[in-house]
Amino acid sequence: MNLAARSKEEIRKIYEDAICQYEDFKAMGLLLNMARGKPCAKQLDLALGVLEALHARSEFANSNGDDSRNYGIWNGLPEMRGIFSEMMGVPAGQIILGNNSSLQMMYDCISQGFTHGYSGCEPWCKQEKLKFLCPSPGYDRHFAITEYFGFEMIPVPMLKTGPDMDIIESLVKEDASVKGCWCVPKYSNPTGITYSDETVRRFAALKPAAKDFRIMWDNAYCVHDLTDTPDTLLNLYEESLKQGTADQVLIFSSTSKISFPGAGVAALAASKRNIEDLRKRVNVQTIGPDKLNQLRHILFLHDIHGVTSLMQGHRKILEPKFRLVADTLKKEVGQLEIATWSNPNGGYFVNLDVMNGCAKRVVGLCKEAGVILTDAGATFPYGKDPNDSNIRIAPSFPPEEELSQAMHLLCICIRLAASEKLLAQLEEV
Repeated sequence: MNLAARSKEEIRKIYEDAICQYEDFKAMGLLLNMARGKPCAKQLDLALGVLEALHARSEFANSNGDDSRNYGIWNGLPEMRGIFSEMMGVPAGQIILGNNSSLQMMYDCISQGFTHGYSGCEPWCKQEKLKFLCPSPGYDRHFAITEYFGFEMIPVPMLKTGPDMDIIESLVKEDASVKGCWCVPKYSNPTGITYSDETVRRFAALKPAAKDFRIMWDNAYCVHDLTDTPDTLLNLYEESLKQGTADQVLIFSSTSKISFPGAGVAALAASKRNIEDLRKRVNVQTIGPDKLNQLRHILFLHDIHGVTSLMQGHRKILEPKFRLVADTLKKEVGQLEIATWSNPNGGYFVNLDVMNGCAKRVVGLCKEAGVILTDAGATFPYGKDPNDSNIRIAPSFPPEEELSQAMHLLCICIRLAASEKLLAQLEEV
């Protein structure tokens, strides 16, 4: 039965039981961290062959005959761009490879708009007002970039089909100060939602008042499936070509959660016009990315089939962890109807919504008992969740035994915070 529908005595009993269980957990002296979606050691071990790929190798030329040990090749090795072309659905000639961080490439694109502008428009720093659309809950590090550059960030509700496109279409059509929109289109961080075909088509068909509007399409989880029936994502680049809007689209991906987050390869794909604009900056910024790292990835992965095979190994490690999260939540708080959560087909996160006004309390209780979660509110611009209800769960990093402990504690904290709040409300009546 719904906790809110129970008698005051029943709620108090649940509260007292939760307090006892919570104190038992505190006495255990746990020190567990689930704040970020990091691969665990077993996942990282799957890619150890990357480190051995150049061992005793005497030939370092790519298919064009360029020596990967030397300067040059501003946009990265063609073979690696070919792998990303299959992942991102964009021609290899329209892909720029970076080093390990796609987030850095996103930062650089925002910075370029800020200092030099896009589409022949004045640089953003010379324009009077700047706004950026932020589908929420969303990725905190995206929001941090636009906050750093002083954009006013506008939250856009996430629906089951992706961001609320009625709101997005209205805002970009009417307001030339809206310069872009953050997107994680497949297995969104943290909701796990994959944008519907209609949502992708509506993004491609946007007719913004700002000529320098950019869709920041962070397809971080494009190959990170966890089931036999994975989500499919319509190709935004192809749809934008049909609409004549390809210049509005910047697409990002990386091998961060395929090989090594600290030593992977990042990629940026865009229209031919955007690539030429970006080339001017990249050629000033660097004489070339880490091509030896790209080469060892090529030798290890070979092609897109190597990527999909490696991701099957990741799935075997991650799938039981996601199942553990869902099973524990269902068993320990499901019947009380004090929380809802996502069951994604892929990606790295489970989206948890607790009773309004309780998320900060739940996260604080967990921290006090030794389990670190992502800060409550982090999935909204400026860290301000209007309902104080959303919590991002990152199951990937802890071993299953520790994850189980953390989930049991989390459920105790959810029950404790909810019963505490309800009792306080009853006292006011």
